[in-house]
Formats: sequence, structure tokens, C-alpha cells
Amino acid sequence: MRTQRKAATLSAVRPAVTRRKQFSPYALILPAALVLVVAMGYPLAWQLWASTMKFGLAQQFGKPPEFVGLDNYISMFTTATTWGVVARSLAFCLVNAVLTMAIGIGLALLMNAVGKAVRLILQVCLLLAWAMPVVAVVTVWIWLFDWRRGVVNSVLTDLGMNFTNHNWLGSALGLYFVATVIVVWMSVPFVAFSVYAGLTQVSEEVMEAASLDGASAVRRFTSIIVPMVRPVLMIVSLLQIIWDLRVFTQIRMLQDAQMPLDSDLFGTYIYRLGVGASDFSMASALSVFVLVITILFSIAYVLKLVKEDS
Repeated sequence: MRTQRKAATLSAVRPAVTRRKQFSPYALILPAALVLVVAMGYPLAWQLWASTMKFGLAQQFGKPPEFVGLDNYISMFTTATTWGVVARSLAFCLVNAVLTMAIGIGLALLMNAVGKAVRLILQVCLLLAWAMPVVAVVTVWIWLFDWRRGVVNSVLTDLGMNFTNHNWLGSALGLYFVATVIVVWMSVPFVAFSVYAGLTQVSEEVMEAASLDGASAVRRFTSIIVPMVRPVLMIVSLLQIIWDLRVFTQIRMLQDAQMPLDSDLFGTYIYRLGVGASDFSMASALSVFVLVITILFSIAYVLKLVKEDS
């Protein structure tokens, strides 16, 4: 009788324990989720609201903004300037992301192949490049590409190319070239360290077996290394695209040095609309559009994660 009573008690307690275990993970992440909702939800909601309003001179004197619905979006998508910014931003983003991934993967493979001493020196150099403040980095590169006393012009001229007083920042293409050098130089360490961490998980026995079977270095890379580090490559590529799509400081500082016409990307154009022209409605509408583009870039990775979890 006592055994039956104990079994009944245990059977009644077990569902409660199971429910508590199922609820515990959600209780642990609830505070962080609430902080994210408050910290990110309010700015996003304000942007969505502001993108449907009209701000002008009267609003600077206290008059409430006027609701215009989707007029800001229609005006944005029917303006040639906006599409020029979109084209330049996407091109700049993709070029920088491809270059950064290629160089970063190459450095990761190099760190995985060299000895401990050389690898340590390479890692320290990459870490120093990564840790430098962006303002200091851009300032140094502006000095290097200075058209009067820059080291780059001097070195290229000494090599037999006529780059005397060549103004790199005098044209939009030159500005993008210098910005690409800066962005890639600052982004490569993150890619290199992330991919190298993934390479350390590749089994040496599998690589040796493939080498003994006659697989070339290219075949081992494409058939063994890439499939094993694909999750790392996917998330690093996605983050790099998002960061390059929203680049602001590098372009803005180069523009301050000498701004050519039609050199704005998403970040600087939104800044020019919102801060420069006080057109908060158009700036908010363009910000929402950039958010949509970012989500579209992220969909493939999110669907991949959902498929793997299922």
C-alpha cells in the first residue's frame, strides 16, 4: 500500500518537474529578450513612424508632423539619386565582402600551415590591425594617400609610374578604392581568426588520408576543408556583408578630406538627409529600406539554420 502511494506521488510530481525543465530555458533568456525588445524595438518603431510622416521647417518650431502614409517611400523610389546610392552601396558591399573573405581565408590557411613562431607573429600583426580605432586608421591612410606628400604616390612614382600629385580622393572611384583598402584591411583579421578557428577542427587524419589517396591541395580544400568549415564561412560572410552594407565612418572621413560628387553610400546619404537637411522622414524611409535589404541577405542563412534544426 505504501509502495503504491509513493508511486502515485512520484507520478504526480514528474509532470511538474518536466514542465519546470521545459520552462527554465525560456526563463533564462527572457531578461535578455526584454532588453533587446526595448533597446531595438523603440528605435525601429520610431523609424517606421517617422517614415510615414512629413518633417519640415514648421516642425522645428513645435508643429506636429503631418501624416503622409507611403508618400516618402514613393518619392524615394522615384528619385534617380536614391537608386544611384543603392547601386553604389551594393557594388561597394559585394566587392569588399568578396575581397575580405578571399584574403581572410588565405591568411587562415597560411596560419594553419606555418610553424608556431611565424603563426604567432602573423596573429599579433592581425590583432593590432583589428584593434586600432577606426578614426586613427582612416587618418593614417589619408596621410598615406595624400596627393602632395603621400607615401603611396612616392612609392609608385619611384617604381616608374607617374603618380606625382595624383589626387586619389578627387574622384568617386578613387575614394572608393581608398575606402576599400581601409575596410578590407580592418575586416580581414576577423575573417582570418574565425576561419582559422574552424580549420583547427578539421581532422589531420582525414587530410593525411586524402593526401595518401592522391588528392591535390585544391581538391582537399574544396572537398574536405570547405564542407567542414561551411557554417563558419556562412556566418562570417553574412556578417561581412551586413557590415560593409552599413559602412559609414570610413566614407564620411574620406569625404571630409575631399568630397567628390556622387560618392555617398547608404550610411553617408542617410546622414546627409537626416542631419544635414533635417529631412528625417526620407532618412527614416531609407533606413527602413536598408533594413529590408539586410533581412533579405540574412534569409538564406536563417533558412539554412531552420533546415538543420529540423
